[in-house]
Amino acid sequence: MNITPKTTVHTLLKEYPFLLDFLAGYNPEFGKLTNPVLRRTMGRMATLEKAAALADVPLNQLMTDVAAEVERRTGANPGVADNAASGGIDPERLEALKQIIKDLHAGHPMTELTQRFGELIEDVEASEIAAMEQQLIVEGMPESEVKRLCDVHVQVFSGALEDHEKVKTPAGHPIDTFQRENEAVLQITNSLRKVAGAVRAPGDPMSAWPTLKTPLTKTLERLREFEIHYVRKENQLFPYLENHDVEGPSKVMWALHDDVRAALKDALRYAADDNAEQAALSSEWLAQTVDDMVTKEEKILFPMAMEMLSTDEWVAIREGEGDVGYAYIADVAQWPSRTEQAQPAQAAAAVSGGLLGLTTGALTLEQINLMLSTLPFDLSFVDENDEVRYYSEGERVFPRSPGVIGRKVQNCHPPRSLDKVQEIIDAYRAGAKNTADFWIQAHGRFLHIRYYAVRDASGAYRGTLESVQDVTAIRALEGERRLVDW
Repeated sequence: MNITPKTTVHTLLKEYPFLLDFLAGYNPEFGKLTNPVLRRTMGRMATLEKAAALADVPLNQLMTDVAAEVERRTGANPGVADNAASGGIDPERLEALKQIIKDLHAGHPMTELTQRFGELIEDVEASEIAAMEQQLIVEGMPESEVKRLCDVHVQVFSGALEDHEKVKTPAGHPIDTFQRENEAVLQITNSLRKVAGAVRAPGDPMSAWPTLKTPLTKTLERLREFEIHYVRKENQLFPYLENHDVEGPSKVMWALHDDVRAALKDALRYAADDNAEQAALSSEWLAQTVDDMVTKEEKILFPMAMEMLSTDEWVAIREGEGDVGYAYIADVAQWPSRTEQAQPAQAAAAVSGGLLGLTTGALTLEQINLMLSTLPFDLSFVDENDEVRYYSEGERVFPRSPGVIGRKVQNCHPPRSLDKVQEIIDAYRAGAKNTADFWIQAHGRFLHIRYYAVRDASGAYRGTLESVQDVTAIRALEGERRLVDW
């Protein structure tokens, strides 16, 4: 086995039991490993990276010394993988995990794969599962295929991760809020499953339908509120993971979010059309898919995020949550506490003289912000590097939060629409097109969406401006109004 920063003490001692005495004598902090209880708990979760920090010894020195001891005792050098080469993941285990998923894709018997997986489950880490998903995508497996496997591998992995402790954070921390929402939605999916099961009880489903239609519909409507949970993940948490080059798991999860959204619409439509059997079947699938996503969040996403993101990043995520809102909970605690508040984000650069010279005229920064926020439509700007640089405040048609700033625009859209977004950007960059228009109907409103190529004086592409306007009232106008009529 290669020794990497993410190799756990448990893995080392399982492979090389003689290292227990070596580590105990290497540093006083490691002497705790001689305690069987601590070895089964701390050792199982502690990586060499964490152990080095705990003992205040250089990580590379610790890995090198451990490898030298193994070679002295066995005659074989296990090899040491540096941080850059390993990406912080045990390469051998990552390859084994990837192969299991590939074999699932190829249709190998589940019993065979479960047995193979059993050799890895004792100390599997959330970050390794996330790295596996991302690596499959990097190596060419379509995101849709990785998504299709989720309903299978989440069941396999959830059992392996069952013994891992739940991530614990202070009240008001973004993870604590996500977890509270998950607890609430699990109660709703449990109710949905019971009502759907009653509809599908032996006999004619239509016989019980008159009494079960309303409870089923109300439960589905209650589940709809969980959409806010997904939007907050997509707009607040995912951008920060992407800053750490973790994109694969986010893309797979977003695609699954869209599946849930589509299934919820289908179930409500079936119920409205009195298609009892299909309404119940869709509801049961929906409940299971939402439950599986909770497992994936609790056992994979949240531990990985806690390991990767800094306190400052979590504070920034918390600050932007209010722009999206919360599902099922209204009493989100202050975090960090007012006495622990981090320094606010750097304010906008002061403008010399108070005015910014524009092509025609000059305005203060405050005036520009007020003007843009007062426009009767949403504006968003993506620069020539495909990074989101601005969105207007005010009453928005589509939700936005500060976490989107600096994010690649390709990561701000669901996978199913990514090809259209890329087509527009490519056409603008090539100079082939300058505008693109769309109009849709949503929640009883008629929305007009326009994309404009932004070019400098020489005609070079400098970005894309998006405007979204609710034109429902405009389309209904008739005749003329030439005087003020308030």
